[in-house]
Amino acid sequence: MKAMTLLAASALALSALAAPLHAETVLRFAHTQPTSDSHHAAAERFAEIVAERTGGEVTVTIHPAGELGNDPTVLEGVRLGTIEIGQTGNPFYTRFEPKLNVLDLPFLFADYDHVYAVIDGDTGRELLGELEKHGLKGLAFWEIGFRKLTNSKRAVRGPADVAGLKIRTTPNPAHVQAFELLDAIPTPMAFTEVYLALETGTVDGQENPLNIIRSNRFQEVQSHLSFTDHAYTVSIVSMNLRKFQDLTDEQQQVLVEAAQEAAIFQRDLNREQADSDLATIKEAGVEVVEEVDREAFKALVYEPVKQSYVEKFGPEIVETIESMN
Repeated sequence: MKAMTLLAASALALSALAAPLHAETVLRFAHTQPTSDSHHAAAERFAEIVAERTGGEVTVTIHPAGELGNDPTVLEGVRLGTIEIGQTGNPFYTRFEPKLNVLDLPFLFADYDHVYAVIDGDTGRELLGELEKHGLKGLAFWEIGFRKLTNSKRAVRGPADVAGLKIRTTPNPAHVQAFELLDAIPTPMAFTEVYLALETGTVDGQENPLNIIRSNRFQEVQSHLSFTDHAYTVSIVSMNLRKFQDLTDEQQQVLVEAAQEAAIFQRDLNREQADSDLATIKEAGVEVVEEVDREAFKALVYEPVKQSYVEKFGPEIVETIESMN
């Protein structure tokens, strides 16, 4: 009996020692989009893949709609390690890694195929790698999309129609410079503040893709939408680098693969929802201009904004992206 008791005690001790090796790792994933947006659906897909492929050893909890703070707060939390994983638009990353600003140059990308060839290839991996010196592991590029212009004042068909409009932009230098060249009044502000700013008339308009406009209900406080498609914006899923390195090699690989698979899932979802997003916006009474003089816009802004980037970082990466079209 005594021997059995000793054996049982030994087994319990060994079990206790072994437990930490299989302890569940919980990673908090923060973003600022509502649960009706494709980013949230992609985050859910990411969490499912991670849980499944790690056998439950790593789980991801999702905190949407600015629950853990606005975009700069989320990103700073990931850098400090108070939040494990965050997703936000590239313009917020360019505040501390300006080389990424190349992806926000207006009229740089011809279409979605051009975008994906760049961000899914060597150039994309090189740019994600730039984040490591800032304490971040770039997991994947997700999609905000081709930006369209909304406002409450007038229909926009060409550059002259933008003059004088106070437009909420991202803090990205390329976006700000482009609207200054169009004689608009660019007004950077946190995304979580945009709806109220539009509703109160603090700004006249904003620029985002259809899915973002619809999911954030901007159609309720805007009367005009124009298919300017003036810039494509990626969002980036990143993780605190030290916490990423604390995971096993196998777990690290799962997170990177899951983030990329969720990116493809989100892109497909955005394409599937485009018609219904536009229908929802039209049903709200928004006047939609699909035939926009994009070449006139490009003639005014592309070369000056590109030159500003080239002066700082050289022409190589821009030329590489242009050559992939």
